[in-house]
Amino acid sequence: MSEESFLTDDFLRQLMNVGEVDIVVGLPTHNNAKTVGPIIQTIQSGILRGFPRERTAIINADGGSRDGTTDLVRGGSIGDVGAKSKVNALRTLHSISTDYSNSSDDSNGAAFRTILAAADLLRAKACVMMSPESANIEPEWVSKLLRPVLDDGYDLVTPTYRRHKFEGLLVTNLLYPMTRALYGVKIREVFSSEFGFSSGFGSKFLEQNVWDDRTYTGGAELRFTLAAITGKYRVYQTFLGDKMHVERRGAELVPALRQTVGALFSSLGPDFPAWSVADFASAPTNGSDHQVLLDPLRVNRKRLRAMFSTGILELESVFQSILSPETVAELRRIADMGENNFRLPAELWVKTVYEFAISYQKSAINRDHIIQALAPIFRGRVYTFLTENRDSSADEVEKNIEALCLEFERMKPYLLQMWKSIE
Repeated sequence: MSEESFLTDDFLRQLMNVGEVDIVVGLPTHNNAKTVGPIIQTIQSGILRGFPRERTAIINADGGSRDGTTDLVRGGSIGDVGAKSKVNALRTLHSISTDYSNSSDDSNGAAFRTILAAADLLRAKACVMMSPESANIEPEWVSKLLRPVLDDGYDLVTPTYRRHKFEGLLVTNLLYPMTRALYGVKIREVFSSEFGFSSGFGSKFLEQNVWDDRTYTGGAELRFTLAAITGKYRVYQTFLGDKMHVERRGAELVPALRQTVGALFSSLGPDFPAWSVADFASAPTNGSDHQVLLDPLRVNRKRLRAMFSTGILELESVFQSILSPETVAELRRIADMGENNFRLPAELWVKTVYEFAISYQKSAINRDHIIQALAPIFRGRVYTFLTENRDSSADEVEKNIEALCLEFERMKPYLLQMWKSIE
């Protein structure tokens, strides 16, 4: 499907007025008025410092904000930023906003698709995606994510961060170890809101039309990373520093699972020729591939355990459609444990995730119900991780994450064995 079929006429006219550029900065937004102003200034500062000679356009794809977000984007003056930083722009820095349809569950994917299409039409050499909810974005992030593309020919640049040991647990306990085990590439942040990429790779991904596939369930950013791996594009990691996002009330686990685990599970079918024979390799990294903070952090572990036990009891009939009888029995046994003895071990966690992945392929029940059913079990795994690492040092936390990665790798033959039943 051509770009013109889903881009508005007004947006196409704006792109024609800009002409060709070297760099596109993609900024998806939806009611981000509280943060987008400073973020636009930081992006502009990063362009001024790192790319004063390059033709650049900031493309804001907005999901129908009603708080003045787009006005702040359009109103950002590069002259004001240049005066503060004492750096003059040698090229015009364009800033364009357009609305995309926010009717689907995958608003991020719709925004990403719009930005990919704009970069393709503008014939940009490289593109960088930035999040409107990064509370600590620095101007240097723009260069760190773009330079490997422009100077060294990499196709995808993913970030690594400094995180608290109890943050990003969906990444450390499922996404990173599973993708590493299956696809054979060590990429710490397979699902990130900040990343850089080449025009060639972006255009190829846009041509895949994954958004028009009736089986598409979202998670375009993760699919983008997997497409780079399976397409044998050059991937690079760069350390950005602290990972801090603006807190949003009502943030829920199930939508996060849909966008990440749902995307990973649904990619296993088309990607089977790649991941079934993948050998292990590590993506080149600039700086640390991770850093761990140990500051005190309050987490309601008792609530996590209660939600696990309640979920196992209430969803037992659902689990019987998804999991093997042995796994269901083991989860039920753990749910009855007292707080002092409660533990969801790595082997059982990996076995459970792989059985969920197979049931997802079979569509044993509604796929969205399968993803929802994973939520209470994940909470049990989080409780175990918090308990096991409560007094752990940064090195000990990393060793435990590495051990989980190795468990996913060790049990990959179990996944392949089950896969034969769906071929």
